[in-house]
Parts: sequence; C-alpha cells; structure tokens
Amino acid sequence: MKETRSILNSLVACGVALAMVSTLAAQSGDQTAAKVVRLKGAVRYSTGNNVWQPLKLGDVVRPGTAIQTAADSRVDLVLGDASAPVARPVPSDMISYQPMAEQNILRLWENTLMGVDKLTEMRTGMDVVTETQLDLKAGHITGSVKKMSAASKYEVKLPGGVAGIKGTIYECYAEGIIKVREGSIVVAYPGPNGAIVTQVIMSMQMFDIRTGTLSPLPDTDKTGMDGIIKQLQVGLFLVPEGLKPPSTANVVPLIYIQPIQPIPVQQVIPPPVSRY
Repeated sequence: MKETRSILNSLVACGVALAMVSTLAAQSGDQTAAKVVRLKGAVRYSTGNNVWQPLKLGDVVRPGTAIQTAADSRVDLVLGDASAPVARPVPSDMISYQPMAEQNILRLWENTLMGVDKLTEMRTGMDVVTETQLDLKAGHITGSVKKMSAASKYEVKLPGGVAGIKGTIYECYAEGIIKVREGSIVVAYPGPNGAIVTQVIMSMQMFDIRTGTLSPLPDTDKTGMDGIIKQLQVGLFLVPEGLKPPSTANVVPLIYIQPIQPIPVQQVIPPPVSRY
C-alpha cells in the first residue's frame, strides 16, 4: 500500500512538474511581428501615451501597438512574419501563381481601431506553436488564418466577447457581428445573467452577440469575402524562374496631409448585416 501511494505521489509530482515546464515554455515563446503589405489612405499607430505616428507601407508592427484607420482608408497586415514581401502590382502572366506561403493576412477597414496585443511563436519538436491576440475596439476586420497546430491560439477580443479562431476566413465587427466563410470560430460572451455563454460558428454562418442570433451567411457575403481574400493575396507572389519581379520605380509614396483625428467608439455607426 505504501509503495502504491509512493508511486501515485511520484506521478502527481511529475504531472505538476510537466505542467510547470509547459507553462514556462509557452511563456518563453519568441515574439514576432506584423508587416504592413498594403495601405490605402491615412493610417496611424501608437505604442502608448496617446502619441500617434503615420503608418507606412513596409512598416513592422510589434505587439503593444494600436492601429487606427481614417475614413476611406484601410491597411493589410501579414501577422507573425516581419519579412513578408510588400504587395506589388502583378503582371497578367503571373496571376495564376500561388502566394509565397500560407500566411495569416488581416485587413483593417476604414474607421477601425485595433490593438495588436500578442504575437509569439515557439517551436516544439515538429510543431510550431503560435499565439495571436488582437483587440478590436471599433470598426471591423477581415482575416484569413492558415492552418495552425492544435496548441496554437488566434483570438480576437471584442467589446462584447472573445472569438477563438482556427484555420478560418472570417469577418469581425466591434459591434458583435462575426461572419465565417470557411472553418469555424468559438465565441465566448457574457449572457443576460452574467454567466459566460459559448457559441460555435461554422462555415457559411454568422452570429450576432447582441441578440444571440445564429443565421446562415448570405450569398452576397460569401461572394464578397471570396473577393476580399483574393485581393489580400494579390501581389504576395513567388516570382517564377525567368521572370523579373514587377518594378516599383513608379510607385508614388503616400503623403500624409494631416494627422487622423481619434475615433470615439460611441460615434461609430453600427454596420448593416451585409456590406456587400
């Protein structure tokens, strides 16, 4: 009996030790960054103290950065890869080529305010464990998330809940609307009695946190999201052997005339169910 108890105690101790090691390993993941690969209009960023600077094409965005887009403006980011190529015009004879690699691509639409809270990567044997945490405070985003390892996390925090995403083409609105074109999302949010409620949103579905309504994704949204994902990928291409990359000599740099004014969250107009 004593021997059995000793073995059990040893197993428990080993389990606790392994859990501690796993936790420490997860905490020691290498910090990565995002790359601005496409930009239209006026976009700015802040790393704290309410000091804002213009965001430019090719800039590297590190965790702890807030990004804000003005009216008629947007920005596309590749998450977790600071070496990602900047999007370039693609000749017609290169259109059929595939993107360089699977990427986590994200678009911030106009009048959007979002924080990049966490971007980490850790190699564990054959797997790569990544953790992405975004904080959408206003506006809306469209994203394409590559297939991740089981231990990886990709979360979008909303004012009314948190969306956990895996291998998904999605749209999130700060007001609480979540649309899934492919893959699935699990959203957790406080219910009427304060208890946390979870909802699984599958491919071709949309969910409204405000009303707790799960409904089919309209065909117009499907077509619109497909078109946006193609736009996000255009220009991030392999250059086939024998072809020169497109010239960027005639690209006109963006000129910022004036700083963007802050966007009070309460003044953001809730979007319609469909933007397409």
